[in-house]
Amino acid sequence: MSDNMSSVKKILLVEDDRQLSDLVADFLTTEGFHVKQEFRGDTAAKRVESFTPDLIVLDVMLPGKDGFAVCRDVRTTYSGPILMLTAKGTDFDQVLGLEIGADDYVIKPVEPRVLLARVNALLRRGELASDPKDKEVLSIGELYINRGSRQVTLHGESIELTSQEFDLLWLLASRAGEVQNRDYIYKAVVGREYDGMDRSVDVRISRLRKKLHDSNDTPFRIKTIWGQGYLFVPDAWS
Repeated sequence: MSDNMSSVKKILLVEDDRQLSDLVADFLTTEGFHVKQEFRGDTAAKRVESFTPDLIVLDVMLPGKDGFAVCRDVRTTYSGPILMLTAKGTDFDQVLGLEIGADDYVIKPVEPRVLLARVNALLRRGELASDPKDKEVLSIGELYINRGSRQVTLHGESIELTSQEFDLLWLLASRAGEVQNRDYIYKAVVGREYDGMDRSVDVRISRLRKKLHDSNDTPFRIKTIWGQGYLFVPDAWS
């Protein structure tokens, strides 16, 4: 029994609309997840610490503290996937959510099966990346990437990355010197077909550059190849 319980994925649902929260929680529970509900933003971080979820579904509009602030706060200690759930669908909201560390973004009202698919995709990528049979290491100049422990260091300094930022870096670094087109990156990292409008890959590239001491104006480590995609430069990490 304990083995079965330990294999059940834990989801923290932070949503102040109690009726919606109950519906989502019931649905995810019937799909085999262990779900805890939180209704306020200013108490969400403590619940993350005590519950240690495998994934967080986080609403944007919350009492006490909004979802963007919650996401920013928990990212200092929590490296698991965060799926933001919001009624807002503007580019600004999407970009802001990704910039502060969210892994995906779903606009309400959302079809339960769509939400389930997004949740499973995020958890599946995490499991594949942490498979003990797949502990690989890349060492490129002063950049060190351990896929098993999901640790990154540059010049001996630890670089904190979100789950999808790490996946994106690994994808680019493991194909150093080769241009990777946006369609391929989007499908590999986000887990679905690129729709021609989503800016999530561009946002994550921008965040990676900042964290890896590259320049977004004149990048020299992760270059934009206009009309083609992105290029990880192997000799730029000394």
